[in-house]
Amino acid sequence: MTDYTKIDFESLAALSGDEVVTHSYVRDVPLSGGKTLALVTLDNGRDHTRPNTLGPVSLLEYAKTLDAQAARAAEGEIHAVAITGKPFILAAGADLSKIAEIPDRETARKMGQLGHYALGKASQLGVPSFVFINGLALGGGLEIGLNADYRTVDASVPAVALPEVFLGLIPGWGGATLLPNLIGIENALKVVVENPLKQNRTLKGKDVLELGIADVMFDSVNFLEDSIAWADGVLSGRIKVKRPNEPGKIERLAKWDAAIGIATKMLKSRIGSVPESPYAALELMKAAKNGDRAAGFEREDEVLSRLIAGDQLQASIYAFNLVQKRAKRPAGAPDKALAKKVTKVGVLGAGYMASQLATLFVRRLRVPVVITDIDQARVDKGVAYINEEIDKLLGKGRISSDEANRLKALVTGTTDKADFADCDWVIEAVFEELEIKQNVFAEVEPHLSPEAVLATNTSSLSVEQIGAKLAHPERLVGFHFFTPVAAMPLIEVVKTPHTDEATLSTAMVAAKNLKKNAVITADTPGFVVNRLLAVLLGEAMRAVDEGTPFETVDEAIAPLGLPMAPSVLLDLVGLKVGAHVLDTHHEAFPDRFYRSENLHKLAEYGKLLDKDDKGKVKGFDKGALKIFAGGKNPRSAEDILVTLQDGLAREVHLMLEDGVVAAAEDIDLCMILGAGFPFQMGGLTPYLDRVGASERVFGDSFHHPLITGVGL
Repeated sequence: MTDYTKIDFESLAALSGDEVVTHSYVRDVPLSGGKTLALVTLDNGRDHTRPNTLGPVSLLEYAKTLDAQAARAAEGEIHAVAITGKPFILAAGADLSKIAEIPDRETARKMGQLGHYALGKASQLGVPSFVFINGLALGGGLEIGLNADYRTVDASVPAVALPEVFLGLIPGWGGATLLPNLIGIENALKVVVENPLKQNRTLKGKDVLELGIADVMFDSVNFLEDSIAWADGVLSGRIKVKRPNEPGKIERLAKWDAAIGIATKMLKSRIGSVPESPYAALELMKAAKNGDRAAGFEREDEVLSRLIAGDQLQASIYAFNLVQKRAKRPAGAPDKALAKKVTKVGVLGAGYMASQLATLFVRRLRVPVVITDIDQARVDKGVAYINEEIDKLLGKGRISSDEANRLKALVTGTTDKADFADCDWVIEAVFEELEIKQNVFAEVEPHLSPEAVLATNTSSLSVEQIGAKLAHPERLVGFHFFTPVAAMPLIEVVKTPHTDEATLSTAMVAAKNLKKNAVITADTPGFVVNRLLAVLLGEAMRAVDEGTPFETVDEAIAPLGLPMAPSVLLDLVGLKVGAHVLDTHHEAFPDRFYRSENLHKLAEYGKLLDKDDKGKVKGFDKGALKIFAGGKNPRSAEDILVTLQDGLAREVHLMLEDGVVAAAEDIDLCMILGAGFPFQMGGLTPYLDRVGASERVFGDSFHHPLITGVGL
């Protein structure tokens, strides 16, 4: 096994000349009965806006500090060591920018080994070690705690997580080995794999306690004092720590491998096989069942070195920077000061999509929301749906019963458009047909104040044409959500030639208040996401019409790493909707977008996939396959993929030339947040550069130099 004490880590420190060092400060805390606790506080000297991070210099100082405490413990000067962070922050893990700059695999291996060397010292002190999780604890920050003997957590911590898989890495400083042996394999799978792939979901203090990551939870007011007193109780023997989720022999023998197998199968169905890090994490966690810490750490070093040196980390960091930086500063957004206040929302429609929108608006904005439809029965059904969604939030503990009652009281339904008179934001979500949308706006506009903003949730129709019958088209903006509304983080904000700056500013501020990321697009068919998905669906249907089996088409497009195959996407959006999307784009750009008559026949037939009673796909429906039986020119998966890559490159290039969005980065942001394009692929345009499609189509690349990661 690797002896970390014999490795020269100073070469890593030389790579970190501008590292913001997180220092390890020590003070002694006297305990009852004459014992002493050495309290180590991590602090980078910045305020809470700059979290503690763990670069090489910080890790070496931390290791040296713990070595000093081990020596003191051997002399009997101290009886325990506790580690905590500056106010509200333990640590946000490694500095990603530094990891991305690591030049080779051997240096990458050393980085993993340094983390094990430094953090592992908490288990080698000769006295009990405690970590007081007082705030943000991500990645290596949480692994500081996992390497200790005991943990407490502040009830109000904003986020605790191991997000590495989300970024193309694995929890490589002990997380993949220690966590499953602390809280059981199924709980660990949730933290290491499931949560990162659900838009990087994090844990709150209560979750940390219930999972068994922390042994006890205290309120913020006296968190440090209570944690120290609790540690004193553990040292004296007055407090016995029980961990009900720690795996026993039965779990290791019977449940462990089965849980890994189920997780692997689920991952392949959800994300395909392109992303490397989730599967690497599963292999590490599978091997961790023997409980051998040293062997587990060595496996983590090997896997981490491979992932750091690979393409997917660079791609992930590019995508991460898009979401963390560009999404926070949307290109082309007007001054926020121009935005109008939204004090009441009107929703035109009471169907499924409209009800989802109403639920989101009332939950996030906490303002009155009124919905309408063509008759009272539809309105009542919509209000009932919204109330059910609020009850679900209550049942999951996301809101209190008082909040649930307040939210329900804010929702009303009506068939009288005059009840919209005091709305200052009105959004339509009716059937995707131009005349219907025009008419509902024309009907409600006379009841509204001149200041009210109108928004349309159209997915592909011209926003300008939707507003053709309006007296004030300058106050209309596209506001395109993605399904499911609550979960999908993107809104395409569509600016028409008439949309004024105040309306656009109001839309951008509203998106932010809804906790969504907004990208401004021009008013063009399909905007960004649906236009590019129409390229994909068009190429898929062309291949099927020519005689290529659906299975081959799905296989061909799998290397893009999209969350679902074309056949599943068609089934999800609906066959009629899919046909409509292709028709819309074919009408606008007949030379570039394919129209499938067979898809219309399939839509009339009404079924593509054969499913069991629980909705699980068993295969393709035999009747559906007969519709496509006449094709005589089947194509190979390789040919389909190259054709699709070139089609996407051509369309993106044209979109940028036409000013649909400000830059290639905005295309990538839309595809990541709206289409589930995987972080590990680094955005669509870097992918098209890497596979040569950009060069093939227009003799250049979207990014210079031609790399996976691009500065913003």
